[in-house]
Amino acid sequence: MATMRAIDIKDGKGGIENLFMNSSTPVPVPNHAQALIKVKAFGLNRMDLLQREGMYPVPPQAPKTLGVEFSGTIEELAGESERGFKKGDKVFGLAYGGAYAEYIAVSTHMLVHKPEELSWEECAGIPETWITALQAMYLIGEFEPGKSILWHAGASSVSIAGQQLSVANGASATFATARSDDKTKFCVEELGAKAAYNTKTQKWDEEVLKATDGKGVDIIVDYIGADTFGPNLNAAAKDGRIVNLAVLSGAKLKPDANVDLSNFVRKRIRFEGSSLRSRDEQYQGKLRDQLVDHALPKFKDGSFKVFVEKVFSWEDIQEAHRLMESNQTKGKLICVIE
Repeated sequence: MATMRAIDIKDGKGGIENLFMNSSTPVPVPNHAQALIKVKAFGLNRMDLLQREGMYPVPPQAPKTLGVEFSGTIEELAGESERGFKKGDKVFGLAYGGAYAEYIAVSTHMLVHKPEELSWEECAGIPETWITALQAMYLIGEFEPGKSILWHAGASSVSIAGQQLSVANGASATFATARSDDKTKFCVEELGAKAAYNTKTQKWDEEVLKATDGKGVDIIVDYIGADTFGPNLNAAAKDGRIVNLAVLSGAKLKPDANVDLSNFVRKRIRFEGSSLRSRDEQYQGKLRDQLVDHALPKFKDGSFKVFVEKVFSWEDIQEAHRLMESNQTKGKLICVIE
């Protein structure tokens, strides 16, 4: 059996120190509509930290190796592969797992041809990030031109993508929150947000209501959870949509939480949670097509930008995870395989 190098986790889960290079990992064999990709670069995502700690529900079809987004070249194609791909093609894509490795087997329905205008590192930072933003905005939030939208954790990779998508696609106003003035400034000056609020120093929900003449925002995309649950209900407009993608501040409300549940009734608010990784291949494939149709042309002409905070050698994976855990970044962390 052919083997490869891959990032593994000692004891199956644990802290950063448990990450190590396993040179005896079996090379995956592509089947059905899959391709075998020689990985050039892969992107880090917060779910990687949770999975490393054994706190993320991994889909049953996912390999144990971390990583869901990558760029690389096609080495081999299985018999049912999607037309339009051939051996040697430069691609990037989304996977259920396995990207922290020299090779990955992934459905061709989740691959995109790499534009010459973008680097391997930039392409590795697109799939999970931008597809998640598209899913939150359109499929769940039901965004249309003229609607207003707020992105929490405004300097996170998904919200960086979301703010660019919102501004480019006709949002009446795009708002963001973050936990430092440096990050709120970044959202306004670099991403085009109308306003961004520091959640440590401002009552952001009250500021949103002021900025919208009391109307509130039509769509809120949230990863925070408990700490933003009440303020989200306050800041949402009538018939508003709150899209919850994570619970970084905790899954349970604190005893002193100020939550007015009557907002659900008075404003006809819809609160919906979702994840991308647990979705089936058909659902993810539709989002891949949306990315290709609506975002890829803007990457090519420079309208959309992949903000890469730092590029690491994959041998420095512990350092990369440590930086992600620090919450000090404004953009993607990428590892390259040399």
